[in-house]
Amino acid sequence: MNWRDQLLSQLEFYWDTSLWPRIQGLTDEEYFWEPVENTWSIREQPDGSFMADWQFPEPVPPPVTTIAWRLAHIAIGCFGLRASAHFGDGSLTLESAPWPGNAETALALLQDTYEAWHDGVKTVDLEAPVGKAEGPWAEHPYAALVLHITREVCHHGGEIGVLRDLYRARF
Repeated sequence: MNWRDQLLSQLEFYWDTSLWPRIQGLTDEEYFWEPVENTWSIREQPDGSFMADWQFPEPVPPPVTTIAWRLAHIAIGCFGLRASAHFGDGSLTLESAPWPGNAETALALLQDTYEAWHDGVKTVDLEAPVGKAEGPWAEHPYAALVLHITREVCHHGGEIGVLRDLYRARF
């Protein structure tokens, strides 16, 4: 059995049949829609850049998030930071990330970081430890990281789908 193909096929299937088709046609109004008060989102900064609402440790219970926040979390937190750390130059950080200020930019960033992650997974030794980029999980194998990222993308992608349904049905 080719485990790399099996691991990648899980992500590819979800991307091709669920997430990517589900987010096509996303508007800026949907992207920034805040269904309740105190929602976390992506917000414009005084210098014209954008930044995600964030707090560490996360409040209990965690805030409701916008589609913008969830898409950026997948694009930057799941795919982008990991692709940069493991297959790139490691320069992408939460502070330097290009937080997308509209739906079109978010979708382009998501596609680019998905491809960077996906292509990188094709090259890595799945049994090798992930190393210091993953902090306390440094000794875990790449296969575990690939599974974790896929699980995160499916989880947050499902939330995006629900938010789109709620947005559509709000009237």
